[in-house]
Amino acid sequence: MSTTAASGSAAATVDAPSTEDKRIRIRLTTKDSRYALPESAPILVPSSFRRLALSSLVNGLLEHDRPVPFDFIIRGSYLRSSLEDLLSAQGISSETVVEAEYSPAQKVPQYVCSFEHEDWVSAVDTVGSLAVRQQQGRILSASYDGRIRVWNGSSQVLATSAAPAQGGHWSFVKDAKFVSSTQIVSAGFDRVVRVWKYQEEVDGLAANLTPELELHGHSACIDAVDVHHASHRVLTASADHSIGLWSTRRAEAPALSAEMAATARESGKRRKLNVASPVAQRGPLSVLRQHRQHVSGVIFDRKDSTVAYSTSWDQTLRTWDLVTSTVVDTRLTKHALLAVEQVPELQLVATGTAGREISLIDPRASASAVTAMRLKGHRNAVVGLARDPANNHRLASASHDGTCRVWDVRFTKQGQDGITSQSLYTLGRHSLMGKATPEAGVGVQVYGVCWDDELGILSCGQDKCIQVNSSEPP
Repeated sequence: MSTTAASGSAAATVDAPSTEDKRIRIRLTTKDSRYALPESAPILVPSSFRRLALSSLVNGLLEHDRPVPFDFIIRGSYLRSSLEDLLSAQGISSETVVEAEYSPAQKVPQYVCSFEHEDWVSAVDTVGSLAVRQQQGRILSASYDGRIRVWNGSSQVLATSAAPAQGGHWSFVKDAKFVSSTQIVSAGFDRVVRVWKYQEEVDGLAANLTPELELHGHSACIDAVDVHHASHRVLTASADHSIGLWSTRRAEAPALSAEMAATARESGKRRKLNVASPVAQRGPLSVLRQHRQHVSGVIFDRKDSTVAYSTSWDQTLRTWDLVTSTVVDTRLTKHALLAVEQVPELQLVATGTAGREISLIDPRASASAVTAMRLKGHRNAVVGLARDPANNHRLASASHDGTCRVWDVRFTKQGQDGITSQSLYTLGRHSLMGKATPEAGVGVQVYGVCWDDELGILSCGQDKCIQVNSSEPP
């Protein structure tokens, strides 16, 4: 037996509910004009309907030749149970008209290619929207061999950074970012922030990385860097418990103090480097000291570059006023924090933790709870985070368990310890060639992740590869 739901001239036939099944009035809407229904009047559907049944209903109403799988969002949450269960969990009366927004289901990110290195790859970035036409698809990598490299989309190395004697890093590089299409910043175990001029040949088949500036001020390994492109300013997170704020413009960067200059000279002598290097040396605009342990990550606020967020092994997320170099808020969590990314549209900050989860924290002083949501599923520490540039609700994470995961913060459920979410997809390492991921990710730990609008999800780690997975829109 069947029942018919109609909208305009279109109709869909679906399985009839049992006699005990309640009916719910639902209004189906979409922001995608390709799949808009001719009318948006409420439709009566069984309360037992799940995503697949609603998807079949929409396809029937659209009368398209080829069915399209849809996802449904109701009051900010994905439908992953029955309509009745979701309404009950959200405290919505079954007598009200339920607004359900649908969109094509996201495709599973597919493996595209790998960029192989000689040593572990610690970080990956892309030139993204900074690129001029010729530079589209440029990829930046930082490696434990002490070099940074720029690649094209065909897995060809266009430029490699200089050796230590010529102004390069003398130990492994932990992070690197494009400042602009012609400037790159890198940092790592040698405690120096290095600024590079990047220049491509006319044919785009080769390029040069020239040392421009050395920024001194940290006394231990630099774990992470973040860039504010418009101002050419850089934030660094260090194992010396501090955060550095720098300018990559020589004229704006302060001169080295006598103490810092002496330290830089002594370091060069000990390592038998060319201490007469023509590379200019400068100091920090400011150094922020409030964390009590290793600072693991730092980012500029994506909407206000005078604000920053930092994470630390001391289990805190701190909010900074960069104008006054002061902490304006501190959030204490349950685990050491290892990575940070902002979800500005939701006014949340995502943190990767040693507790194998991602904590979404509301940094506002008015927030009633420290953690607004937990994203669970990783089996080892979460050390990298990246936002989907095309979707304000999606994140990618990198973990020492040997995987990346893709999350949508609208895919939630109420757990014993608050609101939680499971990942949409898990991306294993292609280098395993189909073998099972080792326990705790030994040998294939993932260290970094980047999400590019054109290239997709790029990740890197112990397998000495940058792995590219597509993230094409539906």
